[in-house]
Amino acid sequence: MDLNAYTSQIHLPQPQSRKGDNGKLLIIGGSALFHAASAWSLDIASRMVDMVFYSSLPENNELIKEAKKQFWDGVVVPRGEVRAYLEEADCVLIGPGMMRDDETAALTHDLLQSYPTKKWVVDAGALQMADASLFTSSMIITPHRQEFARVFGYVPSHHDDIKMTSKTHNNVVIVLKGHEDVVTDGVTLEKVEGGNGGMTKGGTGDVLAGLIASFYCTSPAFASAVMGSTINKKAGDALFQEVGPFFNTSDLIHQLQKTLNNELVLPSVMSL
Repeated sequence: MDLNAYTSQIHLPQPQSRKGDNGKLLIIGGSALFHAASAWSLDIASRMVDMVFYSSLPENNELIKEAKKQFWDGVVVPRGEVRAYLEEADCVLIGPGMMRDDETAALTHDLLQSYPTKKWVVDAGALQMADASLFTSSMIITPHRQEFARVFGYVPSHHDDIKMTSKTHNNVVIVLKGHEDVVTDGVTLEKVEGGNGGMTKGGTGDVLAGLIASFYCTSPAFASAVMGSTINKKAGDALFQEVGPFFNTSDLIHQLQKTLNNELVLPSVMSL
């Protein structure tokens, strides 16, 4: 894979940037059972985009405010007001921490059907309850193999299976997660190798979804998916070199800041 071809497509904050130029992301996630998942996505996104809108159930909204003591890194949005913020956001991540239930299915179906051209990253609970016929080329989905089978009804045995599935579902971008991530839009397919035993920790997939969605706010879908997968694995491998598999999701987020800075060539500081 020619990684430079994708790195060059990633929008990076410019010295002359103004507020909003570097993306606004809406995260819809969380449930009464899973509190932390959407917070992991929030933690990485708040370090990358200009504004994060976070919408969960009322108890999770309050937990975010309490956990952060004072939540200054974004805007907590009541679920009933989500459409107004969806209109403003450049990209929407839906699913981290959401339950596999009728409520998730109804919300996911309603939003994907109502906003088919919006930039979406569909992950976890929302992905598992999604109607695959609603997928479009403006959407990125992030299944592991079991989720892929739940959504599409079969376990892929070859890379061409994954590519064909994307093609027959309106060229939705698929990031099939595993020791080797497979990224395809039905036309191009890339394999992203790397990762280690420490990356099996709960929350690392939520971080990946937040990372991809953050890139996608201001960059093309396929490049965002490839770079998100690549950077996430590089960060995990850097941690493995330092501490073996003995790291958690918070460690991964902190390492991602360093890996992003090392792997992406940032613009020079503007002369005054």
